[in-house]
Amino acid sequence: MILTLSIVLVIASLLLVVLVLLHRGKGGGLSSMLGGSFYSSLSGSSVVERNLDRLTIIAGVVWAICIVGLGLLYKNT
Repeated sequence: MILTLSIVLVIASLLLVVLVLLHRGKGGGLSSMLGGSFYSSLSGSSVVERNLDRLTIIAGVVWAICIVGLGLLYKNT
C-alpha cells in the first residue's frame, strides 16, 4: 500500500508541476512560451482555462490525499 501511494504521489506531483506551469500568469507565463500559435489561440478560451483549473484542483486533491494516507501508514508502522 505504501508503494502504491508513493507512486501515485510522484505522478500527482509531476502532473501538478506541469499543470501549474501551464496556467497563464500576469506576464503570460510558461504557457505562452511553450504553446506557440496553437496554444495562444486556445488560451483565450474560458473553457480551456476552466478545464485546466479543474485538472489542477483534482491533481492537488489527489496529492493531498496521498500525503495524508502515507502519513497515516507510516505512523502505524
